[in-house]
Amino acid sequence: MTIVPTEDINRRSEELDALDAILPFDRRDQLAALLTDEDVATLKHLAQEGMGENTLRAIASDLGYLEAWCLAATGETLPWPAPESLLLKFVAQHLFDPLERERNPAHGMPAEVDRVLRAKGLLKAEGPHAPATVRRRLTSWSILTRWRGLEGPFSSGSLKAAIRLAVRASGRPRMRKSKSAVTADILAQLLATCATERLVDLRDRALLLVAFASGGRRRSEVAKLHVEDLREEEPVAVEPGNPLSPLLPCLTLSLGRTKTTDAEDEATALLIGRPVDALRRWLSEAKIDSGPIFRRIDQWGNVDRRPLSPQSVNLIVKARCKQAGLDPERFSAHGLRSGYLTEAANRGVPLQEAMQQSQHKSVAQASSYYNNADRRNGRAARILT
Repeated sequence: MTIVPTEDINRRSEELDALDAILPFDRRDQLAALLTDEDVATLKHLAQEGMGENTLRAIASDLGYLEAWCLAATGETLPWPAPESLLLKFVAQHLFDPLERERNPAHGMPAEVDRVLRAKGLLKAEGPHAPATVRRRLTSWSILTRWRGLEGPFSSGSLKAAIRLAVRASGRPRMRKSKSAVTADILAQLLATCATERLVDLRDRALLLVAFASGGRRRSEVAKLHVEDLREEEPVAVEPGNPLSPLLPCLTLSLGRTKTTDAEDEATALLIGRPVDALRRWLSEAKIDSGPIFRRIDQWGNVDRRPLSPQSVNLIVKARCKQAGLDPERFSAHGLRSGYLTEAANRGVPLQEAMQQSQHKSVAQASSYYNNADRRNGRAARILT
């Protein structure tokens, strides 16, 4: 095993300090031992070019894994550009047939490579990797190759065929980010656990309503919302076109850069009615007039200046599920996103209108929720009812 000199690790760790807002301290030390000087320079360049924090964090993690795997599998650092044979080796060692592995221990990842990666804390699960993880790491590898001004064989037919065949052989079922969608009925149960006037209940009530009603915002998008992202709008009628209809409060959320948009896209979502009231109540009681909207609250009820982390948003959803008597293993923050589209489909909201709110770019992905709703409400599966 190659030993990285301590002075090299310390130097790279200092270089990575420039990314302290993105990479946790302990993660920087680990990456400093895995990455090369060129890798660190590339990450800093990507940060300076304005790459989103979550994307950069994922790419840094993937790069660290790829460097460690390549060193363990070949005895050499990651080459740039990578030859097609190395990409195929990566797929073969991470997507394999578990049954064939039982018959042939040489199938899949070699035992020594497995041992090295586990010793570094980079490999924990048994069996083949999730296909989505392998594809994501190959995408990160491709992005880093292009940013170095190089071309790689990431679009080759043989690589695509190898992934397709390996996924079929692995027999691993596709897992959703949230096993169950947080639809309106589930949301109502979660909100019922936020019934007191305590600050934590006011915050969580506002968070759940805003995240769902704004199109099912991702947890990272909820965590980074600031007061400055809110814009007051004219009240809107409960019944559009009826001059006697009561009015509802309305806000526009500026989402900035999201997973599927850039800051220049000026992505926005509307909040109308209950979510606006809940949000205003939280900001008023917490005395927040600028900065992060959803913040940490300590055990004495003091509101921190720091925002919730994306992981904290997820834990809040799970905690409220547990309080509501639901299985927290079946729900996650992403369930708010899938739940929004599922609810929109069930209520007959046009797909394009729902996508404007959710900011989905893929019609195929968003329409899957509508197709499922059509099937549940249709006659094809009700022949014997």
